[in-house]
Amino acid sequence: MSTLSTTPLADLTVDYGTRPTMPALPDATDTDRHMGRRLAAIHRMHLNDVGRIGIVLDRIEAGEASGRDLSDAVTSAEFAQNVRQFGSLCGRECKVLNFHHDAEEYSLFPQLAGQGNDALRAVVDRLKEEHKVVHELLVRLERAAMALMFEVDTEKFDEARAVFRQLETVVHSHFGYEETQLEEAIGVFRVGV
Repeated sequence: MSTLSTTPLADLTVDYGTRPTMPALPDATDTDRHMGRRLAAIHRMHLNDVGRIGIVLDRIEAGEASGRDLSDAVTSAEFAQNVRQFGSLCGRECKVLNFHHDAEEYSLFPQLAGQGNDALRAVVDRLKEEHKVVHELLVRLERAAMALMFEVDTEKFDEARAVFRQLETVVHSHFGYEETQLEEAIGVFRVGV
């Protein structure tokens, strides 16, 4: 069994095959959907972090920032800290889902899987797999940023930019999938975000 650490960058994606879908829940109300949209608000904060990292890369390319600036941006990004500390993208923000759980992996997903149907369980399983891809890309981006700390050369910069672009693509796709598939379920099953 190969690990993601040996997977080529281009293959670290979440859009492989067909993602399972969650059919509409007939009892879902607008209030339920509104509760589910709170997840999207948390995701926007993380996407802002991703955008800031992209700006630093642009500044390095223009000669206006250093590799150290990139390393600082990556390691201080909220989503990166959450993955390191809690093992998931939502980290601290997901603590409110359950007073004694602190991450999607241990709170949101098990609650939804336990209360939901087979379709919801399939979506949750897929989201867990996608978290592993995001984690691997964050590890690679941190590594690439560290390589630029002491010398910004074309090859190292191109590697950092390629990893960043892959991470950006994966995170946008993952967040969109998670938001659309869980929007109703979060409210219907009263799983707070």
